Amino acid sequence: MPRHRQPPRSITLLMAAASMVFMSACHGKPQAVTTYHYDNLRTGWNSHEERLTPEKVAGPHFGWIQTVALDDQVDAQPLVVPDELMTAGVSPGRYDVVYVATEGDSIYAIEAATGGVLLSKNFGPPVPILTDPTVPAYNCGNNGPNVGINGTPVIDLPSNTMYVIIYTYEGGVPIYRIHALNLSDLTDKVPPVMVKASHTLTGGATFNFNASWLRQRPGLVEANGNIYAGFGSFCDWGGFNARGWLLGWQTGSLTPLPANHLNDRLATSPANFYLSSIWMSGYGVAADSAGHLYFVTGNSDSDLTNSTPAYYSTYDGSPNYNNIQDSVVRMRPDLSKVHDLFTPWDMPYLDQVDQDYGSGGALLLPDQPEPLPHLVTAAGKDGRMYLLNRDHMGGFATGPEGSDNVVAEANIGACWCGPSYFESEGKGRIVSSGGDKVMVWEVKTSPDVSLVHEGTSPKVGGASVQDSGFFTSVSSNGHKDAIIWAVSRADSNSPPKLWLYAFKAKLSGGSNKLTQLFAQPAGTWPNTGGNANVVPVVANGKVYVASNAQLTIFGLH
Repeated sequence: MPRHRQPPRSITLLMAAASMVFMSACHGKPQAVTTYHYDNLRTGWNSHEERLTPEKVAGPHFGWIQTVALDDQVDAQPLVVPDELMTAGVSPGRYDVVYVATEGDSIYAIEAATGGVLLSKNFGPPVPILTDPTVPAYNCGNNGPNVGINGTPVIDLPSNTMYVIIYTYEGGVPIYRIHALNLSDLTDKVPPVMVKASHTLTGGATFNFNASWLRQRPGLVEANGNIYAGFGSFCDWGGFNARGWLLGWQTGSLTPLPANHLNDRLATSPANFYLSSIWMSGYGVAADSAGHLYFVTGNSDSDLTNSTPAYYSTYDGSPNYNNIQDSVVRMRPDLSKVHDLFTPWDMPYLDQVDQDYGSGGALLLPDQPEPLPHLVTAAGKDGRMYLLNRDHMGGFATGPEGSDNVVAEANIGACWCGPSYFESEGKGRIVSSGGDKVMVWEVKTSPDVSLVHEGTSPKVGGASVQDSGFFTSVSSNGHKDAIIWAVSRADSNSPPKLWLYAFKAKLSGGSNKLTQLFAQPAGTWPNTGGNANVVPVVANGKVYVASNAQLTIFGLH
């Protein structure tokens, strides 16, 4: 059952609701998808989908249209730009374009209508995760066989620019560079910039960013005239060298911001196990209308050889923020300081048993009615989805359960996943996807803020060989005809398959079961050691699913 609490106090309104890049487009015109999960809040909601209604998706004329061959596994979400003027490639001209980035360090511009490849460009050799035995991090099997472009790029439409971080293997050395690419021909607008950073540890020593041990997995975000990226580790390996970073660069010039953020600044630890990574199963770093940044951190020191929690002392939240593991974090736009955070009361236990809160991402809800207009939600490996007041997140209460500042919580199933959000009938709803089922929760705001369970889907996917949870998106025509889309994790077939599902979001007949509208294979995923964190992208009457070496397009025919 969901837990809910009376709000501790009324909150003064901040600025207007965070802008939602995707949803701000004019009604009736082709829609662009320029960032992870559609907007900076990470709602995953396209409220301008007029063509795909529940009746049509359940009918005989919706299904597979085209499969496009690519050069490698795809972990990044596809992005969509209508009416793009392509000046290079097989046939220059104006097209609705789907951009797909692969782990082979290639970017494809694909015609949305036909699936034809308009242009592709390779940016160098990716890092061969499974083929270099001399460095332990390279043998991390939860991605692979290569790591190239892992985090979802972000597109700035006014300047016709894609910002992307590319991981290349040069002379036996892994290197990250951030690029600003012209969408028309995929050339660099300015010279790419090597990712570098340094920070001062608690003992006074300088700690340097080390690309050999760090994975850029979360989706990029554009806010405040900057591009931001989070970094984590490879398989929790790396000891002293593997720590979570949040870095930023100015748009246009790619000049690094003067400040950066290091989640674990401790000089020593009892287990030589630092981390506090930003990974979130690929979910994007979020941003509100004031430009504050939000992310969730993973585990840190865990002395598993000792029954006493020696590692407990390594947590150092407010006011120092020297090590902020297993927390939802609110960061200032200039990256100079953590503004606020929430850490679950049982963080020491989560650390000890590797139950990262940071296996899922943070969804910022659009403005809600008083008394708590600004909410954020996130869930992790232990399956608890917390709803928090992002104006006062509450810090860390050392227990017992109930002593923290949680607004509401619900058990959604183990979550290597991230939530979605939509509105209908004047009410906000969160879509969770922990375990193997979609669940819909009404965000009730009166007389107090709570989560009310509305419906649960049939099982998503067959017998999975991967971690629990999956990713969703939502399409609707305004506040009607809402459809929840989901892509399963790899199943036990040979080769392992991914499936695309569609569920009718509106319940009927007094049932709390979501009606399944559609299910069909949508690609393969032979790398079963690495989760298929696949987000279905719905735009302009089509659904795009990127998988292993292919893009599958669904629509009406």
